[in-house]
Amino acid sequence: MTTRMAAVDLGAQSGRVAVGTLEDGRLTVDEVRRFPNGPVEEGGRLRWDLDGLVHQTTEGLRTAGDVDSIGVDSWAVDFALLTADDALVENPVHYRDPQRSAALAEVDRRISPRELYDRTGIQRLPINTIVELAGMAARRDAALEAADVLLMIPDVLHNRLCGSRAGERTNASTTQCLDAVTGGWAGDLLDRLDVPSGLLPDLVEPGTILGEAFGARVIAVATHDTASAVAAVPLRGPGSIYLSVGTWSLVGTELPQPLITDETFAANLTNEGGVAGTTRLLSNVTGLWLLHECRRFWAGEGRVYSFDELVRLAADAPALQAFVDPDAEAFAQPGSMPVRIASFCRETGQRVPESDAAVVRCVLESLALKHAHAVELLRDAAGVAPVELNVVGGGARNELLCAWTASAAGLPVVAGPEEATVVGNLLVQAIALGELASVDEARDVVRASFRPAVHEPEGSGEWEDARGRFSTMLAGADLEVSA
Repeated sequence: MTTRMAAVDLGAQSGRVAVGTLEDGRLTVDEVRRFPNGPVEEGGRLRWDLDGLVHQTTEGLRTAGDVDSIGVDSWAVDFALLTADDALVENPVHYRDPQRSAALAEVDRRISPRELYDRTGIQRLPINTIVELAGMAARRDAALEAADVLLMIPDVLHNRLCGSRAGERTNASTTQCLDAVTGGWAGDLLDRLDVPSGLLPDLVEPGTILGEAFGARVIAVATHDTASAVAAVPLRGPGSIYLSVGTWSLVGTELPQPLITDETFAANLTNEGGVAGTTRLLSNVTGLWLLHECRRFWAGEGRVYSFDELVRLAADAPALQAFVDPDAEAFAQPGSMPVRIASFCRETGQRVPESDAAVVRCVLESLALKHAHAVELLRDAAGVAPVELNVVGGGARNELLCAWTASAAGLPVVAGPEEATVVGNLLVQAIALGELASVDEARDVVRASFRPAVHEPEGSGEWEDARGRFSTMLAGADLEVSA
């Protein structure tokens, strides 16, 4: 039997619709539509064009043709508010909107960071859903009064496809509104922030059939894109570490339950929901966002590069000259990223990258070193002892980044599948349809269908020195870098 499934994968830079065909234990994937995605400014705030995403998704599903099922995944933390008749109250706020972080101090005042972590298991980040909700409540935002339900981005797409008003657990777990132990909404915490907890939807597990659209079953997959990606990682066993590398790099390990300790709190590790009741203990690292912004800035100056061209430039630049912390506040907002990188290096007493090639090399080497730093955090906090690192997502095709991550961490990197999010989306659909029995069987399909590339660590002495310099820079580089 042949099963055809459509995966909708919405990312912060672009969206796509792909068709997966499962036959004889192998999965093939064909992308049928890709479209740009990005913020729009409305009323002085960065927002997502939700109607545009819905339109592009439905057009892609029409292109996909006859399929047995449909699944949607997207980035985390962002949400939309719907009225009682499912009208959109306003476009969702973008997680990089500068106003979002303003409410973090208010959250800290009402609920201590440690208490919030102990209850939710989610790391303290200004982009978290609970921060935006607290800000809306503090300013008595009329949108909360007009709303009847809060849905995460994939849940809104489900609503538009089949009328569902359910919330899927993996994406809900990223909001910092979910109790990590009970698995239910932490309504008492929201009450302390004056957030109406009645807006929160009933939750369903990954693999739940929600309804029908385009003659196919609509399935709530692991709707957080990283959760879908991890479902497609061919892990070798407990303690394995994965890196899902795209706009963000998610560096983590799969556990049977949340791990909430003094060590995980100090390391700012987060516990997010996974497929089949698992927990993804991970570190959120700002990923290729810096490179996206550099590329956009250079294009505005008339220097247009493809990503392959940027990688080739970096390969020819001098090695291990200067580093940045990808997670520094200076790099959080869109803007003149190469200028900010130069300022960061100057103000931390490092050599300033003076060419586009040197900037790209600085970004990629810094990201490799931050990956290695995250691996050490997981080793120390969770006691894992990985023998290799599994890199999936768009970063898996970046051979330099994979090779430098291997060298920075001193571990082999197994790269692929590149389209892990789409693959995981499709595999959860196949489980829901009864075509596969478990996540273990789904990962066997990945092994049979995709051939990974392996990158061995090199230059241990040079990278050991670089790790030392990077650690010193991290310890002293909490800077306000000028744009």
